[in-house]
Amino acid sequence: MHQLSAEDLEIQARARAFVDDLIPYESGAELDGGHLPPGVDATMRARAREEHLCATNMPRELGGGGCTMLQQVLVQEQAGRATNALGWMLSTPPQWWPPVATDFQTARWIIPSIEGTAVECYAITEENAGSDVSGISATARRDGDGYLLDGVKWHVTSFNEATYAFFQARLTGGPHAGEHAMFVVDLPSPGVRVVRTPAYSHTMAHHHPIVAFEDVRVSESHRIGEEGDGLAFAYDWFRYERFMVAARCVGAAERLLSESVRFATARVVSGQPIASYQLVQAMLADSATELLAARAMLYEAARGVDEGRDKKVQHAQASMVKLYASEMANRVADRAVQIFGGRGYMRENVAERFFRELRVERIWEGTSEIQRVIVATQLVKRGLDALL
Repeated sequence: MHQLSAEDLEIQARARAFVDDLIPYESGAELDGGHLPPGVDATMRARAREEHLCATNMPRELGGGGCTMLQQVLVQEQAGRATNALGWMLSTPPQWWPPVATDFQTARWIIPSIEGTAVECYAITEENAGSDVSGISATARRDGDGYLLDGVKWHVTSFNEATYAFFQARLTGGPHAGEHAMFVVDLPSPGVRVVRTPAYSHTMAHHHPIVAFEDVRVSESHRIGEEGDGLAFAYDWFRYERFMVAARCVGAAERLLSESVRFATARVVSGQPIASYQLVQAMLADSATELLAARAMLYEAARGVDEGRDKKVQHAQASMVKLYASEMANRVADRAVQIFGGRGYMRENVAERFFRELRVERIWEGTSEIQRVIVATQLVKRGLDALL
């Protein structure tokens, strides 16, 4: 059985203590659009950087944490214990970028992102292209020494906080016509406008607006990699984020189970705590069992990345952990609401908030249905032994 190293346990404990200090502010954030009090927000963000809980996925030589994938998962697992996306301040900039970035891109965007003075968002999803990134219709066409970008992007998470956006587009004309390219667009920029900002089920300070890019001109220095490379970067980002989604779901499930046990032990009905009733015990037992399974799967898959497991296998296992952990967390949240009863339907209750917030984990970074397709495809191509 694998054990966590002393270094693993130390960063896990540091992240847990940080999130423990965020949790008391959840109810207030729920009633204030997901926002922390300004002074608290600034203090906690500074502390996150000082304690090296941000940019754990970035190279040490650039100022990042240089952590293993397992350690990154341990930090994000703790981040997931807080509702209202408060744990998102333990940010992970785009880990796929440094190996392909130019010196200009590293200085202008990557290092500031590590330092916390720049924030990215992804403008990839479209009205008719979600989990299937290859179906996007946004375009990039050559214009002198640069490009003109056009397209309407949906669910651009954190656009309201971002200082730059990754824009995924199909190339028009030239030897790579029809292929994908990825660009960086500074925010604000001429031609970039918010079409509307829909209200979502969760209460977060991070908005997900629909954003139009209309004849947005960028220089060639804003293209990442070569023409035709765009899909590879998007898939790398998806693979990484699926691990992080799974980690946060495991953290959320642990918090929900802990709160459920505490309530079920204290709540007395007909002279005895409800934890002594078998139907409540069954819900607690099922949640504990599924949490253990999800955590074991997550840690094992993360260790595989650290050990250099085949990229295609990593891709399939990232889908496995995202699929199982996100659906597991939703089941745990549903049971928690049931255990809390009427209290579980109150916005001030952690179960109510997670019940709404966790639902999207089965959708973004690839739906559960897409994850099943990926896993089955790799299973047929590579066989049982490779994946398991």
